[in-house]
Amino acid sequence: MEKPAGPATAPDAESQPEAVDAAAGPDASAAWNEALNKELQEGFTSNDRLDMQRMGKKQQFRRNFRLLSTIGFTTCVMGTWEILLTSNTQGLTAGGMPGLFWSLCWAYTGQFFIVLSLAEMASMAPTAGGQYHWVSEFAPRQHQKLLSYLSGWLSAVSWQSIVALDAFLIGSIIQGLITLNNMSYSPARWQGTLLVMASVFAISLFNVFGAKHLPLAEGLFVTIHLFAFFPVIVTLLVLAPKQAAVDVFTGFTDNGAGWPSVSLAVMVGQVSTMFVVLGSDSVAHMSEEIEDAGIIVPRAMVWSFLLNVPFTFGLLLTYLFSIGNVEEALKDKTGFPFMYVFRESTGSVRGATGLTIVVLILLIMVTISSLASTSRQTFAFARDNGLPFSKWLGSVHPTWHVPVNAVTFTCLFSMVLSLINIGSTVAFNAMLSLSTVALMATYVICLGCVAFRRLRGEPLPHSRWSLGRWGLPVNITALVYACWSFFWSFWPNSYHLTAENFNWACVLFVGLMSLSAVLYYTRARHIYQGPVVLIQKPRE
Repeated sequence: MEKPAGPATAPDAESQPEAVDAAAGPDASAAWNEALNKELQEGFTSNDRLDMQRMGKKQQFRRNFRLLSTIGFTTCVMGTWEILLTSNTQGLTAGGMPGLFWSLCWAYTGQFFIVLSLAEMASMAPTAGGQYHWVSEFAPRQHQKLLSYLSGWLSAVSWQSIVALDAFLIGSIIQGLITLNNMSYSPARWQGTLLVMASVFAISLFNVFGAKHLPLAEGLFVTIHLFAFFPVIVTLLVLAPKQAAVDVFTGFTDNGAGWPSVSLAVMVGQVSTMFVVLGSDSVAHMSEEIEDAGIIVPRAMVWSFLLNVPFTFGLLLTYLFSIGNVEEALKDKTGFPFMYVFRESTGSVRGATGLTIVVLILLIMVTISSLASTSRQTFAFARDNGLPFSKWLGSVHPTWHVPVNAVTFTCLFSMVLSLINIGSTVAFNAMLSLSTVALMATYVICLGCVAFRRLRGEPLPHSRWSLGRWGLPVNITALVYACWSFFWSFWPNSYHLTAENFNWACVLFVGLMSLSAVLYYTRARHIYQGPVVLIQKPRE
């Protein structure tokens, strides 16, 4: 059998307890197949079996996701129009209404090339590991271990931070609702922290005890995601006073951000829209729970991305034409401009409360899906000995077929991160801003590796969903946009820097990379081999 492109020696059985011994031949593969639990056989196609054997992984999850539920899952994690409503402050501050609109146009365009590239890689290797696994397969041999290890850490921290961010939004919106109905209420940071803890705890319970019904729940989630959109925009279109088109499309401002030029302000404010279009790789981390993942996962990535486009632009245009006074919206006591828009449009607190509750319910659904994806990525990286306490984090409950320990860790991580909010909201927001930067860094690494491999004319694994001859130009375009987004994600929101408005993501990113490098050279390089050492010969 042909040796993999990685190191010459495979890890021992103790360091990779769930690996299939590629050198043992067809007898070992047959014994492995016979040992699979009957419950796990449902939805486990011959293509899934071949993919898992090629990657040297053992089937431990139920494959109970089908095409529609997978598209629903990805659409829900992205939650583009809901996230856009709750996370547009930076875009409105730096660039104004047209800055938010035009930056969404190029963010969607650039991200589409990334989605196409990730979809192809997910078809080549449909595994819960995602980016760090792809880097391990595609990186030059001498850099496989290090780049894969760093990608795994970046992906883990990014997705853990996304869950914390979603939970933080839930807690903040609840406080905003209280403020909306009682203007004498002064939100306290410790109260917000308790709300974050309560929400992430409840969502974690659902991910453990309701995991078997997650595909059904995703169908419900995406239905609400689609149909809740209409009462929101219809209300704004009918009741809200309208802005002039010239203000929406050409009235660039910096709203006190103080940048020397409006164009620079728009570049800084585009981070809001960059974050909105992220999340398509979430479904890759669910690959081992999806029937016929090699073709369903890439299709779900692309279709969910395209499905969200009209809803996101429809919401944004309606929102911008209905926003009224932007400065007043940014200064609203609730902390969210969209609540100001709801209140001014409906002319009543009760109407604004009803619309906000709809958004809150949708965000809870987004967080449920995000936590599921995050726990699978954490489990997969631990399974390959990439994290401390790998044996514990990389285990799957034998009867529930859920990575309970990884779910528990994700819950605890969000709770611990929320404690920072008690002492400083700035520090908490700085930690959360790392999510966009770290995720873009994983895109840069895996896109760079696959483009470099194509440039050198080296073969890639078999892909049932392939970009064909367009692979290299699509990969290079995606890489350029990922580098662009990575660069601008470090910029502060205001030109006049203070400790409160400085973007601490750069400090946190350098600290994280330094910590990862130290851990790698002191410990991980002796036990972390990367998934590539288990790879069998690609199918012809």
